[in-house]
Amino acid sequence: MNGIFQKKHTIQVVILISCLLLTIHVLTGCKLHYGFSGATIPPEAKTVSVQYFQNNATLAPPTLSQTFTEALRDKLSSQTRLGLVNKEGDLNFEGSIVNYTTAPIAIQSTDKAAMNRLTIAVIVKYSCSFDEKKNFEQTFSRFADYISTESLSAVEGDLIKEINNQLVQDVFNRALNDW
Repeated sequence: MNGIFQKKHTIQVVILISCLLLTIHVLTGCKLHYGFSGATIPPEAKTVSVQYFQNNATLAPPTLSQTFTEALRDKLSSQTRLGLVNKEGDLNFEGSIVNYTTAPIAIQSTDKAAMNRLTIAVIVKYSCSFDEKKNFEQTFSRFADYISTESLSAVEGDLIKEINNQLVQDVFNRALNDW
């Protein structure tokens, strides 16, 4: 008896979801593409380009530009149906790294920091060839904390990877998820 109820409930959920998707399809006039990543991409868009993000932050390691640029390219390649091109994609990302700082936080009674914070900020200019209202230029900033007894050089690689992942997700959400 319980199995029959579950099947009936599952069928009802599938029908409800199908109706919702059909309603969205009709209301949007077939203008948007919804994928499993949650990305909203114009259906006529076929390509995306990510220009090299220049490093304009004085203390940043020289590899930061490359690692951020590649992380954004990888995200777009793996989470969208768009082909990656070098220049003039239907969707285009460009910008620069503008901040790379480390600062003490959580000061203890001995006037020593218990934790330090690495902050990275990037300016991103996004353009969509098919909908200028989606274009933006925005600064994204993220940070990660580390124990003050560790040197930055010892944890820097892991922190950069963590912060890059957060920044890339923020850029992706803003450009393709309307967040």
